[in-house]
Amino acid sequence: MKVDLHVHTSISDSNLSIEETIKLSRKNGVRFLGITDHDTVEGLEEAVATGRNYGIQVIPGIEISAFDYQRGRKVHILGYNFDLKASHIKKLCQPLLARRQENSLWQIKSLRDHGFDISLQEVQEKARVSTCIYKQHIMAVLMDKGYTDRIYSHLYYTLFRNKGICARDIDYVDVFAAVEAVKKDGGQAILAHPGQLDSYEIMEELWEVGLDGVELYHEDHGPKDYQIIMKYAQKRSLLLTGGSDYHGRYGGKTALGGMPLPLEWVKPLLVG
Repeated sequence: MKVDLHVHTSISDSNLSIEETIKLSRKNGVRFLGITDHDTVEGLEEAVATGRNYGIQVIPGIEISAFDYQRGRKVHILGYNFDLKASHIKKLCQPLLARRQENSLWQIKSLRDHGFDISLQEVQEKARVSTCIYKQHIMAVLMDKGYTDRIYSHLYYTLFRNKGICARDIDYVDVFAAVEAVKKDGGQAILAHPGQLDSYEIMEELWEVGLDGVELYHEDHGPKDYQIIMKYAQKRSLLLTGGSDYHGRYGGKTALGGMPLPLEWVKPLLVG
């Protein structure tokens, strides 16, 4: 019986729908599935009901794109088992989605201005059920046009990083506000993949405002990360979680259910 607490769907930046994701979960032997789309709670009621039809317990979640403004770095917060009305989370994240959409429209225009064969309509088709357009949707169109053969290719880093023609980021939400919103909506707040984003320095400060746990198992974590996280989690009696961070064909190296997670670690999340 497998657990995967970090999975995305086409509601954000995976190419697989909720039902396709749940079907794959069942095929891969995952029986407890955390759906954590970026900055939205859309589709979670559908996911819980669909999971029940397939014999899978869906743990409703979210991954909030936040920022540590003191240190100037991104920090992601996972939330689980909050009230699905999620009034505080929505208030925080809806402006963020609007900023991401506006930025993506600018990126598409920039590509067109530089001679790329891409249209807004083509990208919108890729993002038709998503809450907004993501870079992955743009790259998927460029893949269809033969510009590259994968999302995270040399082309991606040329376009979207450093001084690339699409290299403009958005303002993310304050990380403390993200934890606060999850807690106000009755959920459990987890620091996502701190090894990936180098967000260890803020753990103590987040614990002081209600952080419940830390994501231990992630494809970008290694032995040093495990040691740091385990030591701190034991010090503060924090929950440990993990997952594949699955995005379908839109990213990641780990299959859904491919990150083994002890069931006893996540029982507090499974009762919600």
